Amino acid sequence: MQDMKKQSKVSKAGEEGAVFDIVERCLVVRLNSELDHHNAIPIREKADKLIERNHIKHIIFDFSGVNFMDSAGIGVIMGRYKKVIFIGGKTAVTCVNTSVDRIFRLSGLYKIIDKFETVEDALQGMQTV
Repeated sequence: MQDMKKQSKVSKAGEEGAVFDIVERCLVVRLNSELDHHNAIPIREKADKLIERNHIKHIIFDFSGVNFMDSAGIGVIMGRYKKVIFIGGKTAVTCVNTSVDRIFRLSGLYKIIDKFETVEDALQGMQTV
């Protein structure tokens, strides 16, 4: 994608169950395992460090590698949303399967978080903000 000029890979998949990319001022969190109480803390901590160090405005969570999310996962999403909303940023999710989509709908997260089909769609949508 042409808009991804300043992309930098920040972390490879590992203990935290995610790969973190930065595109402009947007943090892309590519989750590659369940977002549950087992891996929520390392993902949260890594994302928070990157948000602060890189002056991140927007966050995209790519759920293409996720089959399950629990309340700890909801907390990760909500906490990162709260970090960027005060600076005019947005939070989005992509590639959400039906079981995770149900959790997002029931929890009301879609009232504050945008849903896109792909990371590229989300990046384009957030560039207009």
